[in-house]
Amino acid sequence: MRLALVKLSALGDVIHTLPLARALRRAYPDAELSWLVEPREAAVLREHPDLDHVIAVDTRGWRRRLGPSGAGSLWAELRDLRARLRTRRFEVAVDVQGLLKSGVITRLTGAPLRIGFGAARCKERLSALFTTRHVIPAPSVTHVVDQNLALLGALGIVPGAPEFLIPPRPEAQRRMDEFLTEAGWKPGDRLVALNPGAGQPGKQWEPERYAAVGERLGAEAGARVLLLWGPSESHLARQIALGIRGPGSAAARPLLAPPTDLDELAALLRRAHLMVAGDTGPLHLAAALGTPALGLFGPTSAARNGPYGPRCLALQSPDATMAGLTPPTVVAAAIALLEGGGAR
Repeated sequence: MRLALVKLSALGDVIHTLPLARALRRAYPDAELSWLVEPREAAVLREHPDLDHVIAVDTRGWRRRLGPSGAGSLWAELRDLRARLRTRRFEVAVDVQGLLKSGVITRLTGAPLRIGFGAARCKERLSALFTTRHVIPAPSVTHVVDQNLALLGALGIVPGAPEFLIPPRPEAQRRMDEFLTEAGWKPGDRLVALNPGAGQPGKQWEPERYAAVGERLGAEAGARVLLLWGPSESHLARQIALGIRGPGSAAARPLLAPPTDLDELAALLRRAHLMVAGDTGPLHLAAALGTPALGLFGPTSAARNGPYGPRCLALQSPDATMAGLTPPTVVAAAIALLEGGGAR
């Protein structure tokens, strides 16, 4: 059987789809399984043992060519993509995204059986026009990971417990271990990662509040704080570092992570005892790696989008804003996870 998964972006959404790939591989060990994904997110799928092919589709580039001047090149690229996909002779395609663009791509695969969510559960209802079998998860199926797995019912597959599989990258681990060692970190030290960035401003917690949490975790839990940041976010991490007051020794100062790619970010998270972040890809990457993860949620649903796993916790703001979460509440939850999470 030749199967295609269509989950293009973003990082957290791709990670939430990994258990679906794992379940398909278990159900069809001899299948040829391909995943269609944006180039930026393809890094987390590189050389994944459950996948035979990772097919990069640059729909972000499509948006830049919308309009009369770019329409010709866009149509040419769509025709080329269709031709490339048809050569693989897909029999089944699964649209896990529920967007108009993912529906179009699912149709371009040429698979006769195209599975997706029913229109009422799609982010963009028109995407259901491009799939042939529709799934409506039961109302009790809350988390997006479990909703994704519900799509397997269209193939008669009953998935087991969700399993996230992210291959380690030894070279990236070596580089990040060297960084941590040079910064004075020792394997027995408690390392708490704080990630202040988010894809949307409304999902960001104030740097001053992260600083308050980092300071208290250092004083009360003996933690060393690691500040993570992505593109255009280094100012947030530096602001937190400046706001953390504590012992003056270099061994107790917060660590500012170097610029990292996805492999290096994963390497740092594998060494962390706890990750604290808003609803963003690095939070879900930490959870998938088995690192205890504390998610801070304001406008988005913690029940649907929280970090997934037994050593994870999501705090939902009472007023649906990030300002509704207070440092004492976050500190209490972080210490509970640290005490129950075990050593890394």
